[in-house]
Amino acid sequence: MAKGSVRKKGKKWYYRFYVEDASGNLVQKEYAGTESKAETEKMLRQAMEDYDSKRFVAKSENVTLGELLDMWAEEELKTGTLSNGTVENYLQALGRIKQHPISKRKLKTVTAEHLQAFFDLLVFGGKVEDFESKGYTKDYVHSFSAVLQQSFRFAVFPKQLITFNPMQYIVLKKKTDDVNLFADEDEEPLDTTPITYEQYLQLMEYLEKKNKPAILPIQIAYFTGLRLGEVCGLTWQDINLEEQYLTVRRSIRYNGARHKTEIGPTKRKKVRIVDFGDTLTEILRKAKKEQRKQPLKYGELYQRNYYKEVKEKNRVHYELYHLDGTADIPLDYQEINLVCIRPDGAYESPSTVGIVCRTIKAKLPGFENFHFHALRHTYTTNLLSNGAQPKDVQELLGHSDVRTTMNVYAHATREAKRASAKLLDKVVGQ
Repeated sequence: MAKGSVRKKGKKWYYRFYVEDASGNLVQKEYAGTESKAETEKMLRQAMEDYDSKRFVAKSENVTLGELLDMWAEEELKTGTLSNGTVENYLQALGRIKQHPISKRKLKTVTAEHLQAFFDLLVFGGKVEDFESKGYTKDYVHSFSAVLQQSFRFAVFPKQLITFNPMQYIVLKKKTDDVNLFADEDEEPLDTTPITYEQYLQLMEYLEKKNKPAILPIQIAYFTGLRLGEVCGLTWQDINLEEQYLTVRRSIRYNGARHKTEIGPTKRKKVRIVDFGDTLTEILRKAKKEQRKQPLKYGELYQRNYYKEVKEKNRVHYELYHLDGTADIPLDYQEINLVCIRPDGAYESPSTVGIVCRTIKAKLPGFENFHFHALRHTYTTNLLSNGAQPKDVQELLGHSDVRTTMNVYAHATREAKRASAKLLDKVVGQ
């Protein structure tokens, strides 16, 4: 145990003890205490205990939590091995934390109580000054937790700004579901609801009149269950029309932190094969034939979609661009032959399709709960309700666990649930 002492200078007490310098020599360090000798002696004991267990004394710089977050993002997050998508999510959470008053506190004054109050606000909702939360999802709250856990660990070591991580005491609470025990009507949860085939046809009719470029992405998702970014990232090289399967290799997403549309890995970072039937085969054959005609209308630079490799620190980004007929083709651009394109050959972005889905939700009767992901749930429900094996469906969807697949199916239509319940009538009749 290090040896130390306290002494009074003016009205204030100071504590000091010996530590090793970079050369291994013992040197005496002195730190300001309070006007109370007992409190200063307590600070001395805590400092010596921290030094004995961690072999360093926290530095006294007046770094705020917000400054720590920026430091961690530049020195560790952006140079680490996390996927670009995860980095973007963490940066969004980081930016949100910096909007809260806690980010302006000096790092050494941030306590577990401050952090617990912040996370309770995220979970349950509320307002503190200009920061307002309506209650975030569990996954989103976990992003905030990951950012602060890693930032405080970074502050302890290697930065040595504080001696312990206050996040170790935080409990991520859960919001309890409100249940109306005395409702007059039976209610289904307004979750992601599968659409019927009749609704699918209605959707096609609506888009034929209102937004034709969105038809192909929605058709592909309906018949394959691909996520929106995966659909937009498909190339014709990924599709085998003869053997009727496609290979999911990549996903397109907008990186809000970099303000770029990027090509990246799929959610599970795995390549998967998805088989499809005759209906989608004919849809894709027709789309491919139409796209081959377009250069006659738009010129030889039709469908000049390119990606560019950009390196930042030790991270690689693949930025996606479209060049019109007036631009020269840069040498460092590599062409990509995307399946879902607009009439002028430009790539169809996930954000554009997302806007179309929100318009459908607002303007098409019967689609009040619709969004693109409903097509993935529809695909799952259609396969399982028609006898597909859960394990096969799991692999087609790229789920990490078959339970995820079955949970989607558990939110199937009311008719399917009723039919399942009536199976017991057959048992009784035997």
